[in-house]
Amino acid sequence: MEVFMDAKELDQSSLLIDETLYTTANGYLGIRACFEEGYPEQFKSIRGSYINGFYDEIDIVYGENAYGFPQHAQKMLNVIDPQGIEIHIDDERFSYGSGTVHSTFRELDVEKGYALRKVEWESSKGHRLEIGIKRMASFHTLELFTIDYTVKSLNFSGRIEVKSTLDGNVKNYTDSTDPRVASGHEKMLLVTSTGVHESVGSITAKTMRSELVLVASMSHSVEMKYLSTKDTVIGSYVTTIGAGDSFNFVKYVTYTDSIRHEDLLEKNIEINKEVRSKGVAFYYREQQNYLDEFWNYALVDIKGDKAAEEALHYSTYQLMASVGKDKHCQLPAKGLTGEGYEGHYFWDTEIYAVPMMTLTKPDIARSLLAFRYSTLDSARERARTLGHLRGAKIPWRTIAGSECSGYFPAGTAQYHINADVAYAAIQYYLVTKDLKSFLEFAFELLLETARLWIEVGHYSKDGQFKIDAVTGPDEYTAIVNNNYYTNAMAKYHLLWTHTIAGLLAENHPSEMKKLSERLDLTKEELLGLRRASDKMYLPYKHDENLCLQDDSFYDKKDWDLENTPKENHPLLLHYHPLTIYRHKVLKQADTVLAHLLLDNESEEYLKASYDYYEKYTTHDSSLSPCIYSMMAARIGDTEKAYSYFVKTLRLDLDNLHHNTKDGLHLANAGGAYMGIVYGFGGLRIKSDGIHLSPVLPSKWESYQFRFRYQESCVRIYVGDSIRIETDAPVRLVVYGMDIVVKGKMEVDRVR
Repeated sequence: MEVFMDAKELDQSSLLIDETLYTTANGYLGIRACFEEGYPEQFKSIRGSYINGFYDEIDIVYGENAYGFPQHAQKMLNVIDPQGIEIHIDDERFSYGSGTVHSTFRELDVEKGYALRKVEWESSKGHRLEIGIKRMASFHTLELFTIDYTVKSLNFSGRIEVKSTLDGNVKNYTDSTDPRVASGHEKMLLVTSTGVHESVGSITAKTMRSELVLVASMSHSVEMKYLSTKDTVIGSYVTTIGAGDSFNFVKYVTYTDSIRHEDLLEKNIEINKEVRSKGVAFYYREQQNYLDEFWNYALVDIKGDKAAEEALHYSTYQLMASVGKDKHCQLPAKGLTGEGYEGHYFWDTEIYAVPMMTLTKPDIARSLLAFRYSTLDSARERARTLGHLRGAKIPWRTIAGSECSGYFPAGTAQYHINADVAYAAIQYYLVTKDLKSFLEFAFELLLETARLWIEVGHYSKDGQFKIDAVTGPDEYTAIVNNNYYTNAMAKYHLLWTHTIAGLLAENHPSEMKKLSERLDLTKEELLGLRRASDKMYLPYKHDENLCLQDDSFYDKKDWDLENTPKENHPLLLHYHPLTIYRHKVLKQADTVLAHLLLDNESEEYLKASYDYYEKYTTHDSSLSPCIYSMMAARIGDTEKAYSYFVKTLRLDLDNLHHNTKDGLHLANAGGAYMGIVYGFGGLRIKSDGIHLSPVLPSKWESYQFRFRYQESCVRIYVGDSIRIETDAPVRLVVYGMDIVVKGKMEVDRVR
């Protein structure tokens, strides 16, 4: 497997993007790829370090307030900076702002789990150095970030001075011109103390309002002298070097926070001393072991398109690296790679990330669902605020569990997030058959979110169950009646809540009885959920074989996309919301997404709906091209599927949305993985097992993917024929044929 690499000269246009692209993260912490030595003054940087789920509270300011509007929000903070390292030779500091840079090289090794930067630099006095810097966020010890720093002298003999800093004087990035980035509240983390404890320098800081506490400590593989100031700790070391010789040291930085840890300072120092005693080589081996296990289930090989294969490996790795690894956090929209969307968790996690995790690392999928359960009380409270007597309303955007969206038409009104969370839980069950987790927490999550549909919906005079005044995934169409996606997903949600209840009663009767009593769940209520599912209204225009996005979309005035200037995209930055809402135009897949997830309509309706909605879709959302790619493969248009797939793969690598500086679009990264497995591979997770219907793009010779299904690793090869390998007997449905694979099997490719 190749690694992602680049070798650009330093320039402002690529600097901020590269800071994002080469981020090192592990799901707990993320460090943007800023230069340790800093930049010349004329360069702008977003020097960011983030802890997943660590936040402060801010006020939401409204020009006109109203009942039920959220008054406060959470914001992910830029935390104590671990990156600073300066190298001085002959009284001159290594910097891009002095001397001459002869060559640069950067790579992110997705097999070994570290980022590498190499620079050959010549001082103004003619001293030449080769500098190699390896950075790692450990998957073994999530609190650990390391910088492995090597200096090789090419022609210099003499004294080298090293200065290594831990900096608590940090602030968040803001941009008042872009609604996808925060416009205020830069400085929210305050240092309360600094100190040195037996060769470990530490900083303790506290948020201004949430009163969360963070400790960061650093130590080194060489004996440094430490000095603590008001906001920083500085380590210094002096040595000599000869021409042709090399000098190496490792910086160990550890983080602890009051969300996850007790006795923060003591625990942090304990962890730091332990990692230093084990040495960085130990953590490199553990990093490799972790990734070997991950790639055993997540690796995709593409023969005939090496660039696509490398880009896919990159995006798959970065998604896994940013997704939360414990119940205290989830997946920020930009992961831990930047500050876009203020570090909030959206529906992106359940629809775009959980599918990959369910098939590759189901323990992480379970953890992501457990986070939603941990915030269920806040979701219940939100439902009461919205006037619902029962149930829970999952927040549209959050960190700690409360609603953080100040714009309800494209926020709170997206009730479909309840069904999105439920869908992820149901798909997790169908792959793992893990009923124990449903007894522990997932059924309660399923039930409480399902109860809200009974509150929101109503039976019409003709006996159909309808849901009014909601917004679907398409944020260019707001507050509508009977959004197809919402209703179809709610139907699935209600049905499976009834089904899971039956499975629990059958397999764990005593435990289910106790759970039902605690949740005040009766047989009558379960029947009511099933009835609402059976009677759910879905809007159609049958004379055109069309699934209608909602009750009004079809009759709206068309938006003239052909004559809309390219520079006016995304529309949300150039047109008033009401102007957009009055037109037939989509930001992203809506009805088409429902068809992908549920596979619930005939071939004629799937194709007619795809063709209809595609011409109105701007793809202003990064969540859109991957869906149109997968559904193009589903309806047999493989070349169109490939075209959308390439756009999905290259979205951040080519900065197609012009905001990669604010972080990677990690739901899109999940969409890239799904583009192979769900798109070209045709995988669907259904009640009767895994369905596969592979197609092969004409530009590829073949491709392979693998996934975890219950206790087996399933490997799929798609070329002139379909080859399937399993570790244990597995029942699959391939092109509609029910087969059991024991070891190896080959079938004809029919698409």
